[in-house]
Amino acid sequence: MGVPVSQMWTVASYVLRQRFAGRKRYPLVLMLEPLFRCNLACAGCGKIQYPAHVLKMNMTPEQCFKAVEECAAPMVSIPGGEPLMHPDIDKIVDGLVARKKYIYLCTNAILLKEKLHLFKPSKYLSFSVHVDGEKEHHDFSVCKEGGFELAIDGVREAVKRGFRVTTNTTLFDGTDPNSVRAFFDEMMALGVEGMMLSPGYSYDKAPDQQHFLGRVRTRRLFRAILSNRKPEWRFNMSPLFLEFLMGKQHYKCTPWGMPTYNLFGWQKPCYLLQDGYADTFAELMETTVWDNYGTESGNSKCANCMVHSGYEASAVHDNFTTLRGFFNTARATLFSRYPDAEALRMLDEPVKAVHAPSGLVQIAANITAGQEACEEVEV
Repeated sequence: MGVPVSQMWTVASYVLRQRFAGRKRYPLVLMLEPLFRCNLACAGCGKIQYPAHVLKMNMTPEQCFKAVEECAAPMVSIPGGEPLMHPDIDKIVDGLVARKKYIYLCTNAILLKEKLHLFKPSKYLSFSVHVDGEKEHHDFSVCKEGGFELAIDGVREAVKRGFRVTTNTTLFDGTDPNSVRAFFDEMMALGVEGMMLSPGYSYDKAPDQQHFLGRVRTRRLFRAILSNRKPEWRFNMSPLFLEFLMGKQHYKCTPWGMPTYNLFGWQKPCYLLQDGYADTFAELMETTVWDNYGTESGNSKCANCMVHSGYEASAVHDNFTTLRGFFNTARATLFSRYPDAEALRMLDEPVKAVHAPSGLVQIAANITAGQEACEEVEV
């Protein structure tokens, strides 16, 4: 099982309380971005292309705690940027642990080994290490040769010291499903608690716009990867969300399920889109026109999105608030192999090159400015 029982119970009781209170919209995970600065310039992310003066900014621990209390979600994900570059990240984590929030500190793990002494193992803290597949694929994805070894060293040391560790993998068009399945074996051998998966989302500022998946190709890729599953693979995700990625479930986007708070305030409508900001969580919930977002809305920016920040909360809500969802979750948990002869045939299909050589020069040129900006403000 990829999620501790205490965490599942906390989430289940929280969701049921929302249902009994008659709330149709409520947060499940707060996406807390205390900085945008990073020590990588990944081709699929545009965070470090903010101006240098923005990259120098850090949220204070007090700002973080206020947002967490205002939102009241049981789980907090801390992305960025690279959170381990924040000068007070240990104080932020300590404060959230004291508040009994389940924390996923999202990191590329380049700094993890040298920063581990700042933290104490806790059931409330998990390092969510960004690893985008096997060595060659990961190193290209993060635009850093040797990035894979650094991430794996960080994972190995954190596991050795008794920390909860999960991996977080983003998949793009051209991904070899056989390589991803071999990657799962490798992560399980390292002793991680579970793995998280998501298709890439086409951030407007992302240097590489060629390899983001559409919905049809997303379902086909995840069907090939997640069917005929090995029993030792553990996923730190809702099994119904994994079925959604495989095309076995249909959900509407619930962007309020994973609201984002960052340097500019409460981001409308979600972690992936920036359509303005609210000063308070209540204002975010009350003034955002939620019907303008999601696949059914006709919003072109949402047309191909199947990312966890929009849809995993939908799956969790289905699990705990409908009999159909409850029984589907029980079935998916007990019968998780998903035998599929057609998916096996997909694994034998030739895979086009993940990254066309002609695109490498352009991607490298696009990220140079962002790299230089982060080097100027690195702490």
